[in-house]
This record gives sequence, C-alpha cells and structure tokens, in this order.
Amino acid sequence: MKLFLTTFVAGLLFGMGLAVSEMVDPGRVTGFLDIAGQWDPTLLLVMGGALTITLPGFYMVLKLPGPWFAERFSLPTKKDLDWRLIAGATLFGIGWGMAGFCPGPALAALVTLSPQVVLFMLAMIAGQLLAMLVEKYTRPL
Repeated sequence: MKLFLTTFVAGLLFGMGLAVSEMVDPGRVTGFLDIAGQWDPTLLLVMGGALTITLPGFYMVLKLPGPWFAERFSLPTKKDLDWRLIAGATLFGIGWGMAGFCPGPALAALVTLSPQVVLFMLAMIAGQLLAMLVEKYTRPL
C-alpha cells in the first residue's frame, strides 16, 4: 500500500507541475524550439527548476543504504552510444518537435479529451507496438 500511495503522490505532483507550468500545451514546446522566431523560454525555466530540485535530491537518496520499496537501486549501467539510442532519440525529437508533446505532458493533457491529444496518444502507442514488432523480428538469434 505504501508503494501505491507513494507512486500516486509522485504522479499527482508530476501532473500538477506539468499543468501549472503549462507544459501540457504543445505551443509551449514548439515555441521553445522556435529559436529563430518567437522563442519561448518557458520550457527551459521549467527544466531548470526541476533540475534544481532533483539533482540534490537524487544525490541525497543515493546516500541512503537502499530504496524503500525495492531490494536495490536500479540505475543505468550502459555508458556507450549505440545506433538504437541515437535512432530512438532522433525519432523522439522529430515527433516531439512536430507534435509539441512528449509522453508525460500528453498523458497529463489526456484529461482534456482534446482530439489532438487522444490522436497523439493513440499514435504513440501504435509507434511503440510497431517498434516492439520490428525489434522482435529483427533481433539476431
């Protein structure tokens, strides 16, 4: 039950933060990416604020003997760049720039039931399923 409550509160805070900072508005993202036109620094300020809180918090959490709800911390070990990371980041960036959404803000904006948001979420799920199929049938034996 503790894990459920902690996860719920974290999600609630994240969603509220996205809504209050207006990051659920794709215009904020496309405005941030429009560096040659009407540049909107809002996304930079939100990310800066998030990092200001997260970095010291992450450092303090990792000083604990272990996580509260798992046997050990699950941290990334991979340090190299491969084609999958580069291709995935490129596809993500293209989609982000075209739609003005990434998964978190789109999920938070889903409560509006805007056709644009619903269509984006359906297309995102379809893209994930397609990527899983491609991986399944192209993975070496």
